[in-house]
Amino acid sequence: MVSVYEIIEKARKTGKVEKGTNEVTKAIERGTAKLVAYGADVEPKEVIQHLPILCKEKNIPCIEADKKEKLGIAVGLNVPCASACIIDAGETEKELEGFIKNQKN
Repeated sequence: MVSVYEIIEKARKTGKVEKGTNEVTKAIERGTAKLVAYGADVEPKEVIQHLPILCKEKNIPCIEADKKEKLGIAVGLNVPCASACIIDAGETEKELEGFIKNQKN
């Protein structure tokens, strides 16, 4: 099974991702986010705690990733990233659908 990091990285290369909690929040509110991921190790938690709630309201899949450092690498940054989302899955469309289905089961 592919990891959330692999899917985000592939989507970054062939589609479009947003990084950072402000951009991710805007994408959720606009309804353009296909998948949201946030770091489990983000401190303080208040920075990202609204994301799962917003995602649930908009029916957008939301994943807790274990490390913000890995999330930063997946989106192409040299620094940790609290949250990221996929806007356009690009060539990972099928993988993304399968990943989301696996998360629901």
